[in-house]
Amino acid sequence: MPKVLILDRSKSMRNILRERLEYEGFSTEAAENESVATEMCSRIPFDVILSDTGCRVPHTGIPFIVLSKEPSIDSAVEAVRNGARDYLTKPVDMNRLLEAIRRTMEHTGPSGAEPAPAVRRTRRAHGGTVAQIIGSSPCIEQVRQLIEKVAPCEARVLITGENGTGKELVARWLHAKSTRAGAPFVEVNCAAIPSELIESELFGHERGAFTSAVKQRRGKFEQADGGTLFMDEIGDMSLAAQAKVLRALQENRISRVGSDKDIDVDVRVIAATNKNLKDEIREGRFREDLYHRLSVVVIRVPALRDRAEDIPRLVDHFIHTISAEYGFSPKPIDPAALDALVGMPWTGNIRELRNVVERLMILSGERIVAEDVAAYC
Repeated sequence: MPKVLILDRSKSMRNILRERLEYEGFSTEAAENESVATEMCSRIPFDVILSDTGCRVPHTGIPFIVLSKEPSIDSAVEAVRNGARDYLTKPVDMNRLLEAIRRTMEHTGPSGAEPAPAVRRTRRAHGGTVAQIIGSSPCIEQVRQLIEKVAPCEARVLITGENGTGKELVARWLHAKSTRAGAPFVEVNCAAIPSELIESELFGHERGAFTSAVKQRRGKFEQADGGTLFMDEIGDMSLAAQAKVLRALQENRISRVGSDKDIDVDVRVIAATNKNLKDEIREGRFREDLYHRLSVVVIRVPALRDRAEDIPRLVDHFIHTISAEYGFSPKPIDPAALDALVGMPWTGNIRELRNVVERLMILSGERIVAEDVAAYC
């Protein structure tokens, strides 16, 4: 997930940008001044910095984009001279900002130079390959076997499991091992999108379809044409949106909001949920016909507490990946500390385990000991 640092003295602007960028799938942090930003950059490998003209950008080598509330040719020229990769004016047009971030992340550096070390580390971590599914427990081996069997066919898949178990990773492997691997993998978090925007997000909209629709926009179904659409947390989708998704799956066509024209789409849908959809059907919150369309094959991703024997390998994996991201040597971990981690309940599953390992890497001494686990977990 690309990491963006928002450097702006305005708290409201920081909050607005964080909300919009996280909705678009970015990981964000915010800083109100240069000193806070410098400290963050020392420990987090950001891909890009968004900076207000009133703030000084830390000298970290991380590419940055300037956001100005007082647009002028002089300020734009000054920003570029100071090393900015792009210059946008406030109020920020999100489509232009997203395009500027994309261009900046694709750029190798000033005058074709190599990216700064922090950026280079991040790009290796986010490269085109899919992260491995770590573990050898029987339940995770069963997940691997299902992926191998199901991926090459066109069957729709419903992935179930608690938050943080790795449902998105399973979806990415289903795509990577499919005949659609060379086409787009597009994801949408149905729980993160307001109900009034979900149709526009999925199906797109025409210019003027509603007040803020200043330009035509392609939805996720069109963006995924020829590839895979991963609909995460589909159990949180409204009934009205469910009806339109059902039509899209039945007819392989969609229509943008504000248009009466049908558009043919060739998309394999993979859905995921942390809810029991059969219970949701009984409560009238989920369409039974949509459930049957989505659940041709069901893959249940086990909770971490059900595969505790995999925790030592996961901890070792996270120690090495986090060390690479932060640019320091992996820390050894004592057997007693590892036993303590294995015995924890892990209600947040693998996501929680990774956060704990990262915390231990930062706060422990030369090695991770049991006292560290007791103190910081």
